[in-house]
Amino acid sequence: MAELMYREALNLALFEEMRRDPLVFTLGEGIGERGGSYKVTEGLFNEFGPERVMDTPISEASFTGCGVGAALVGTRPVVEILFVDFTGLIMDQIINQAAKYEFMSGGQGKVPMVLRTQGGAGNGLAGQHSQSLEALFYHIPGLKVVLPATPYDAKGLLKASIRDDNPTIFIEHKLLYMTKGEVPEEDYIVPLGQAEIKRPGDDITLITYSYMTLKCLEVAEILAGEGLSVEVVDLRTLTPLDKETILESVEKTGRAIVVHEAVKRGGVGGDIASMIMEEAYDDLDGPVKRICGKNTTIPYNLELEKVCVPSVAEIIEGILEMV
Repeated sequence: MAELMYREALNLALFEEMRRDPLVFTLGEGIGERGGSYKVTEGLFNEFGPERVMDTPISEASFTGCGVGAALVGTRPVVEILFVDFTGLIMDQIINQAAKYEFMSGGQGKVPMVLRTQGGAGNGLAGQHSQSLEALFYHIPGLKVVLPATPYDAKGLLKASIRDDNPTIFIEHKLLYMTKGEVPEEDYIVPLGQAEIKRPGDDITLITYSYMTLKCLEVAEILAGEGLSVEVVDLRTLTPLDKETILESVEKTGRAIVVHEAVKRGGVGGDIASMIMEEAYDDLDGPVKRICGKNTTIPYNLELEKVCVPSVAEIIEGILEMV
């Protein structure tokens, strides 16, 4: 095992997949000689050159459309959108074209494309650069949605996404890039659609993903000192959703809270809570709770920003109210 930063694990995944398969290439703004704004593509240009590491104009709609077209003819593009907020510019290419092509072609065509982007709050980047928009893509049949929380998962899930034959939205939280974790030196993938119990427990289940996984693990550690056993389920992928792991955990603990940074209204948490109520009602000791972002635009001010997303203290308060 080597200890790598989250961004280094992603970088290594790209190197390995581009060396393994000459049909894999990447394109986006400033990803070439500059190495990308988050250094995820650093060094790729020197090894693979401009034909496989393409710097694009500042025109998300055009180069995403190029990626969809390239995938249709058999390559495996990895398209980078600098902020998930900018995906509003590419919705037709993703929702009406990439997501639907296999179905509407009767299985004759596929779109094996990964769209890497970055989301979440935390750096005082204000309302147009701090959103969590995964629910938009979660709602669309034909898309896979991936949100890794650790360097190990980041590398393994990116490699799996590149090898997958479906269009995949791969969202990296901005506060995770500098976090560290152990990553195997040998080749491996993390299969899409498999949640992981990051910490086992008996008293209550926290269902979460992305950066909130780290906060939930911190909560579980704190409450362990007070005699509460908290199980943390990291979904890792929203589509496919690993319902079996969720339901098995709820059956064991009898209590469930869904935690995510995205706003509560219309969020993924509401769908997961409904699924638990429909399929595991008899296992519950009480209703499923959601702890989510406030229904507001993320403000620029750092102190106000903190209030808008779930904190460790807020998660602890929600757990104590339930138990």
